[in-house]
Amino acid sequence: MYDKINPISPELLEKMSEKIEKKSHINHEDFWKYGVKRGLRNPDGTGVMAGLTNICSVEGYYMEDGERVPKHGVLKYRGLNINDIIDACEKENRFGFEEVAYLLLFGSLPTIDQVELFKDTIGTCRFLPETFIEDVLMKNASIDIMNKLGRCILTAYSFDENPDDLSIENVLRQSVQIMSQMPVMMCYAYQVKRKKFYNKSMYFHPEKKELSTAETILRSLRADRKYTDEEAKLLDICLMLHAEHGGGNNSTFTDRVLTSSGTDTYSAFAGAIGSLKGSRHGGANIKVSRMLDEIRENVADPTNEEEIAAYLEKIIRKQAGDGSGLIYGMGHAVYTLSDPRAVILKRKAREFAYKYGYEKEFELINNVEKLTPEIFRKVKGKNKVMCANVDLYSGLIYKMLRIPEDLYTPIFATARIVGWSAHRLEELISGGRIIRPAYKNIALPKKYVPIDERIENYKSISEYIPSDQRVYDKEDV
Repeated sequence: MYDKINPISPELLEKMSEKIEKKSHINHEDFWKYGVKRGLRNPDGTGVMAGLTNICSVEGYYMEDGERVPKHGVLKYRGLNINDIIDACEKENRFGFEEVAYLLLFGSLPTIDQVELFKDTIGTCRFLPETFIEDVLMKNASIDIMNKLGRCILTAYSFDENPDDLSIENVLRQSVQIMSQMPVMMCYAYQVKRKKFYNKSMYFHPEKKELSTAETILRSLRADRKYTDEEAKLLDICLMLHAEHGGGNNSTFTDRVLTSSGTDTYSAFAGAIGSLKGSRHGGANIKVSRMLDEIRENVADPTNEEEIAAYLEKIIRKQAGDGSGLIYGMGHAVYTLSDPRAVILKRKAREFAYKYGYEKEFELINNVEKLTPEIFRKVKGKNKVMCANVDLYSGLIYKMLRIPEDLYTPIFATARIVGWSAHRLEELISGGRIIRPAYKNIALPKKYVPIDERIENYKSISEYIPSDQRVYDKEDV
């Protein structure tokens, strides 16, 4: 019996991979030639209009005479500016994530009685079945918590007495239950990883239904269960900012695509988690953290702009970093002059950093934000408007909250489940058609070759020839 998946030999795998790479290559010029909007993007970088939504708007530019004109970013939940929501919560010194969840799900801000009832419902749903903890969370620890979260969500299907009912009432019940339980699943999965991979103590604290989501996370992660109100309110802001970001982001679109097929809630959310894990999406926050660690290791003074600029240039030239040439945490598909989420997190990061001794860490990030656009122009020769995105400062905030790097992206997921839930419900109510974009096939027609006449590494014409330019044999017509 094997306790791991039996591997393919490296030699055979290399040989098969080379063949796949050759047969899967498509010239980038062909995408333009046939009018394909690669990545569902228009030629100017804007997203292809694929749907309508009442849930969220993400604004980073406006159109004038057919051109994109940059502007400072605006993020609105159900028409309400996220800055106004967070400002109100800060002024009134209260938690806001549950209120934001209510707003995104039900379309309007809750009254005091409504939000209290909603919080009580979330607290009641927070508890996991004991068999789930023992059989799902404690067995088969995962090196990546996002994969474990996806597995937990899929397995939760088996604990649901009515998993496939697509009525709004049932999907809402499932959504609220998953929204309530994901923070617990995440924290328990991390405890199991601590024991399995780090050889450290594992501890599960009994849940307290009266706590907010932010408090639940901090209490579950700390051995002494202690946290300050200031810490919990900071994490609460992070959760509010990550809760939703429009229907076009990759994980939410994945959620809507799966929902449009008529699949169950658990499958739709597990697919969205898989998307969010990717380094081009939610997983970018870990990339930022590791990039900053590398800069600190290779720069004598993290506050020296010249030293940082020189190292950033190396990263862009693919002489350092992970070889991608990307400065993680910089740039966004929609935002141009500023990402409102990054602006808020930068303000909070500065407050905490100078209060608790993280000044150098903050100044390094601030310099990355300040220097990257000019270095990008110098190396690439392009005057691209570029701003910091939400990932640049979120890692520092999590570090100051003593949240392990393993949970940077999972915390994103525990917040974004709210947005996924709202979009799934909207798709069920207003979608009505399976989402199915088209792909143009550019493979040339071939004759079938009997198996005993085939030769290895047979070379065939790989360049696509339009139908009206092909030469056919009489027997082919």
